[in-house]
Amino acid sequence: MKTYVLALALAAACLAALPQASAQPALSIKPLTERKVGELPPGALFWRIENFATMAQAQAAAGSWSLVVESAGKVWMFTLGPAGGATRGGTKVTEVGPIPRVTATQYLLRINEATGTPGSVTPIHTHPGSEAFYVLAGEQSIRGAHGVMRVRAGTAEAGHGADQPMQVSSSGDGDLHALVMFVVDANRPFSSPATLP
Repeated sequence: MKTYVLALALAAACLAALPQASAQPALSIKPLTERKVGELPPGALFWRIENFATMAQAQAAAGSWSLVVESAGKVWMFTLGPAGGATRGGTKVTEVGPIPRVTATQYLLRINEATGTPGSVTPIHTHPGSEAFYVLAGEQSIRGAHGVMRVRAGTAEAGHGADQPMQVSSSGDGDLHALVMFVVDANRPFSSPATLP
């Protein structure tokens, strides 16, 4: 009996030491900048995405609902507001929206950078607000209760509203590089574990 138990323990240890072929690599998520604000612009919300020649120019032109970052060798300004706006000195890349509103006493605006090899994923999670995506390279998929949204390089999409379970992945043939815009309740955890139905 002792030999049988020892053999089972040894087999279990060997199996545990083997690489897991089904394990998917983690999508890398890096916060680039954020800002807390006490109110959101009135009316329908859109993220305007613009490029500037320098960080100094972008920061000088930034408004109350603007975030400035450097990524992929460019200076980016993301401004939350009504559709159709423009910032002096900037080159408009695109506009995405409408962005689902969230009601809170304080809001967090954040830009994250998502990168990963094909097949890399995030855990299933929720945010206490909305998320929008602009893909620089590769393809990003967002799996949720409503199906799968695919965002290809050079395009932007608005995600769903607050507390919607989702899993984000790099689904293209090449590496993913995306910029992700958030409007969330600043008084709640930024991200929470979740399950998909």
